[in-house]
Amino acid sequence: MAQPLMLVTGGSRGIGAATVLLAASRGWHVAFSYKDNAEAANTVVAKAKSLGAEVIALQADVSNESDVVQLFETVEQKLGSISALINNAGMLEQQMRLDQMDLGRWQRVFSANVFGSFLCAKQAVMRMSTKHGGKGGVIVNVSSAASRLGSPNEFIDYAAAKGAVDSMTIGLAKELATEGIRVNAVRPGLIYTDIHASAGDPGRVDRVKTGVPMQRGGTAEEVAEAILWLASAQSSYVTGTLLDVTGGR
Repeated sequence: MAQPLMLVTGGSRGIGAATVLLAASRGWHVAFSYKDNAEAANTVVAKAKSLGAEVIALQADVSNESDVVQLFETVEQKLGSISALINNAGMLEQQMRLDQMDLGRWQRVFSANVFGSFLCAKQAVMRMSTKHGGKGGVIVNVSSAASRLGSPNEFIDYAAAKGAVDSMTIGLAKELATEGIRVNAVRPGLIYTDIHASAGDPGRVDRVKTGVPMQRGGTAEEVAEAILWLASAQSSYVTGTLLDVTGGR
């Protein structure tokens, strides 16, 4: 039996990289996209190959439709048909109140987090849906607990974007339920990744972790475990679900 193929967007760091490596260790072949850090991507490729997986990294901006189409076509040419899409690529900007934000910021945040997830999901559906001659598969969207917490005084735009991802997850799951595709989302809470540094607050998790019932931040590997479960046959009756990985927050 051929090994299944997973495509992870934004796989060069953080939760994406942890997902690539965990999938590689569990018998998946993996393709992943990265936006601009080729050195980090190459490091992940080397680690995944050392686990016995066939893996490739491809540069792509998921908010650009032509990049996304090229990404999926190249993956097909090099590794074959995907059976799981992990919509992980995303970004946030500097912490501030909504009344300090401008429209350009909202457009950038929605382009990366919402439009990118839509564009990749569309390409995956066109390939995996039994309606289009596919063999079925899984889509896992990486959302955020921010979608229900709102991120006041920090990232209301990011929270709103992830709320859109949640809604898309639920609707798409219902749309594809008879076409062999399950669609779910994970909603990480305070996780130790460098996304906080990119927002200007590298120590954010330690600063606010006392607000988490478990009194600690989570790891990218813990989120990856949830993603891999949703991508596996062990969750075969799970679709349209938003799985919080938040330490109880």
